[in-house]
Amino acid sequence: MTLRYLYTLAMFLVTPLLVLRLLARGVRSRPYHRRWPERFGFFDPPGFSGSLWVHAVSVGEVNAAEPLIKALRRDYPNAPLVVTTVTPTGTARVHQLFGDSVFHVYLPYDLPYSVSRFLKKIRPRLALIVETEIWPNLYFACRRRGIPLMIVNARLSERSLRGYAPLRGLARSALRCVRLIAAQSRTDAARYRLLGADPEQVLVTGNMKFDMPIPDGAVAVGTEMREHWGRRRPVWMAASTHEGEELAALEAHLQVLKRLPDALLLLAPRHPERFKLVENTVRSLGFAIATRSGEGVPSVSHQVFVIDAMGQLMPFFAASDVAFVGGSLVPIGGHNVLEPAALSVPVLVGPHTFNFEEITRSLIEHGGAERVADAGRLGSSVLTLLRDTARRERMGQAAQQVFQRERGAVQRVMRLIDALLQE
Repeated sequence: MTLRYLYTLAMFLVTPLLVLRLLARGVRSRPYHRRWPERFGFFDPPGFSGSLWVHAVSVGEVNAAEPLIKALRRDYPNAPLVVTTVTPTGTARVHQLFGDSVFHVYLPYDLPYSVSRFLKKIRPRLALIVETEIWPNLYFACRRRGIPLMIVNARLSERSLRGYAPLRGLARSALRCVRLIAAQSRTDAARYRLLGADPEQVLVTGNMKFDMPIPDGAVAVGTEMREHWGRRRPVWMAASTHEGEELAALEAHLQVLKRLPDALLLLAPRHPERFKLVENTVRSLGFAIATRSGEGVPSVSHQVFVIDAMGQLMPFFAASDVAFVGGSLVPIGGHNVLEPAALSVPVLVGPHTFNFEEITRSLIEHGGAERVADAGRLGSSVLTLLRDTARRERMGQAAQQVFQRERGAVQRVMRLIDALLQE
């Protein structure tokens, strides 16, 4: 109990810094600036009760939750659906996928009064936390109000487990407020048990990201784009890149162009606030460039195409011969390798993939992906695959088979949700 009070006191002490951070983020994103009171539980109550609440912190978690939210809408059509996020990009993705069919609000900071205001307004009958979000005051408040709490698609990296070490007692107490933890893998389940979760409450249901829907027409749009820029042209994609990775991709593309002068790089930065910076970097290096917001699609004359738009990667993956998935050359932990895998596109990743370790390991072991040791070897790896059609086809087929084999997690999670709601 003492540790919880110390944690809450620390949260109150850092509140001025949180406000400053909100103001700084509001400068970059005006819509976020207008909505930052929601982070303290201040928003107009939606006027319903008995809602099903899903929390997905950002874009990756929203994408993972998409098939689950659709299943909830299908099986519980009369229950109001609430979706919370933390980032503006996650918010944009929620609106893009679901529009006004769900009630969106930002998750409040883990301050007791903020959490209380939030729960009083959305009045949930079930709380579903996607992946890894352990907020002690929120969890205790759900237990106190009798709201069943479930962590779905739960993952816990070795790095995160170490990070919780100083607060392990508090994390253990918070996890004991959770009714069920539906883990992505046996490794994730074991780590939650080590962190203090009740072993009987931890189940392995698989990764819901394998159940993500392939957007209608993605392959057709990809094929159409290839016709526009040249059907036989070598094309590779660097997706969800972070600072430091765009330069690595551009240096790799220079290597590729020496051997394949008509090659095209599709470059998709992870965060919208970096779109313009990346575009300017590409121009400063002398590449013939087009952008999604400018030209729409690249032409035969362009060498680099910057995808400065959110939620539009699947058609570009479908149009690519090879896909490098970012966040993995720098210690971010990697991003979703399943999107290219679902479309039979061979995958390259860097050394840092702890956010998707089980999926990445499975793809590599079955021949659907390869690991690049460092940024300096990205160009040679891309070039090797672009020049070997048979190898690309084998990798693409292997990747797609892994994707198909692992599907079904959403159905397993829904059975657990049904049981909780029937109690």
